[in-house]
Amino acid sequence: MAQKPSIPKGTRDFKPIEVAKRNYIFDVVKKHFQTFGFQPIETPSFENSETLLGKYGDEGDRLIFKILNSGDYLSKVDEQTFNSRDSNSLTYKISEKALRYDLTVPFARYVVMHQNEIDFPFKRYQIQPVWRADRPQKGRFREFYQCDADVVGSYSLLQEVELIQLYDAVFTDLKLEGVTIKLNNRKILAGIAEVIGAKENFIDFTVALDKLDKIGEDGVRKEMLDKGISGSAFERAAPLLALGGSNLDQLSVLSGILKDSEEGIKGVRELSFIISTLEELGLQSANLKVDVTLARGLNYYTGAIIEVAGPKNVAMGSIGGGGRYDDLTGVFGLKDVSGVGISFGLDRIYLVLEELDLFPDAIDRSLEVLCVNFGEKEALAALKLIYQLRKSGIKSDLYPSSAKMQKQMKYANNRNVPYVVLIGEKELKDDSFVVKNMEKGSQKTYDLANVKAFIEDL
Repeated sequence: MAQKPSIPKGTRDFKPIEVAKRNYIFDVVKKHFQTFGFQPIETPSFENSETLLGKYGDEGDRLIFKILNSGDYLSKVDEQTFNSRDSNSLTYKISEKALRYDLTVPFARYVVMHQNEIDFPFKRYQIQPVWRADRPQKGRFREFYQCDADVVGSYSLLQEVELIQLYDAVFTDLKLEGVTIKLNNRKILAGIAEVIGAKENFIDFTVALDKLDKIGEDGVRKEMLDKGISGSAFERAAPLLALGGSNLDQLSVLSGILKDSEEGIKGVRELSFIISTLEELGLQSANLKVDVTLARGLNYYTGAIIEVAGPKNVAMGSIGGGGRYDDLTGVFGLKDVSGVGISFGLDRIYLVLEELDLFPDAIDRSLEVLCVNFGEKEALAALKLIYQLRKSGIKSDLYPSSAKMQKQMKYANNRNVPYVVLIGEKELKDDSFVVKNMEKGSQKTYDLANVKAFIEDL
């Protein structure tokens, strides 16, 4: 017996209804990307390893899928490297390419390679799949789509304001209320690390802090201690984990705490500008919240950090995130090109919309009219009708064989077809067709010479 086929963990097949729902989200996001003046690009699914490795921190690098070199990839490995059983050394000898981990680093590479063709500031959007060797769980997959919008070539904080407005516009259009857009600034985090005496352990500090909502305060304390951050340093940081009051009140408190850190104060000022401007402009439905524990764990952020949390009544991680990266292109030789970007978590947004029943009712309607097949002559007449319907943009089809009526009607029901057309022997003689409304159970007869009347009734 043949072995039952399977797919890799963390990947999925998508049924027609699932594709329709995903495309609905794509269409809404893409519409607002374009409304905000972003241009589309695409990059390869895999990059040279040196493009990706070293850009996401140690944790990120471990999650990158490596691609084995073609042919006899072990032939170029010297005996010493092979016998050392050092996976890192061996990997560089047998793998020169890797699947992209996100869209931001490939975008930075794109900007550097095409810098002479780009008009700065360059506003790009990109909707493509990425891959991460993560542990699969609800809302976290090894293959998933990212929907990114970035602006490079501008240091203006108005770009952060605009990207938050973009988030708000998309989630409002999706009727997803109660979304919270959380904000922080890496300069604030650097200032905190400085004033508590953990400046030398900044990366370990931010990686641990970013896990607060997952492992709790005790877990964060343990991880920091394990990374060499003193208990006294954590105690000095602890009050910051429970800041209260309005956004501007929290920033006022931070100004006092970080008064001796030039970088920290700069971060407070940047965040104050973004918050004040957005409060002046207003948001449609999203909530804005300062969160000094937000770090996102990625080394390339240098300024604002953004993360979107779904409604409180849905148990789901972040459904979007991003931030400012002042010199990401610098690693590819193009210095002083600042950028800021956000990403929409399609799969998690999908799960939230599904749980809250927010998809449009007729989203799975891939067929509007089905013509029943009564035989060769009747089918030919139905195809002539279908030709006119399709020219008018109506999704129409003919059942391919003259099967029993019960089977054809069951097919129509399973496809959720709202209208079934009957052209039998009598209708051929009368040059007419009967339309059955599947929802109401009613039916109406039209002239084949006047298909327009049926189209107008749809």
